[in-house]
Amino acid sequence: MDSIYDLRKLLLKFGTIIYIGDRLADLELMEEEINELYQVKMITKEQFLQAKIIITQEKEKIK
Repeated sequence: MDSIYDLRKLLLKFGTIIYIGDRLADLELMEEEINELYQVKMITKEQFLQAKIIITQEKEKIK
């Protein structure tokens, strides 16, 4: 997983589509979904950590 696009594809595998129109709000919701998926062991630790890095990088671009 290298980009926000890859993260969206991962979420789509679990039936989650996130698009509010506000980039920061989208990232916040993605982060919540990723946290929940990891808590219920639906994604690996590696996927979780990579997703968190991508989300953090995207948030930094916005700020």
